[in-house]
Amino acid sequence: MRKQHITALLLAALIATGASNCSIAKKAAAQGYQTIPDSEAKVLIGQIPRSVLENDTAFAWFKNNMRFGSADAAAVQAFTARAKQFSVIVYAGTWCHDSQNLLPVFFRLVDKSGYPLDKVKLVGVDRNKKAPDGSHERWNIINVPTFIVLDNNGKEVGRVVEYGKYGVIDKELGEIVSRL
Repeated sequence: MRKQHITALLLAALIATGASNCSIAKKAAAQGYQTIPDSEAKVLIGQIPRSVLENDTAFAWFKNNMRFGSADAAAVQAFTARAKQFSVIVYAGTWCHDSQNLLPVFFRLVDKSGYPLDKVKLVGVDRNKKAPDGSHERWNIINVPTFIVLDNNGKEVGRVVEYGKYGVIDKELGEIVSRL
């Protein structure tokens, strides 16, 4: 009798653990991103909500870098005036120093202009610059970060790769948006 009781408890524990792991997997899938193993940094791949960068201590660089600098005034004006005419896809690596420096610059522009966060899609890539959904191929992602401006039909109207032409990505994004 005691043996059956222990067996039943072990079976219940295994089922509970399996269900728990299954619910964790479902939650990660619902979130749209996952963490992959890396010895140097926390690497997120897939669609990443901004709140994860703001709240996970592994990404302290985000909050720290948000405190410095201000958004380009002309870019803010362009984003504000044309907010309904475009969306932005950003490919970035949470492991990449350029992404760590430039994502806060971009989000300062978003914040200052009041641009809707639901029109920004942030896609995390691995060290090979690959997204789990394969979208990196469609958009020809070679370097990160890459900021792609799309019109309302989903057509690319411009992009800024890494630091862009001037080294001032918000200014360059503002110029792209002002041409819409």
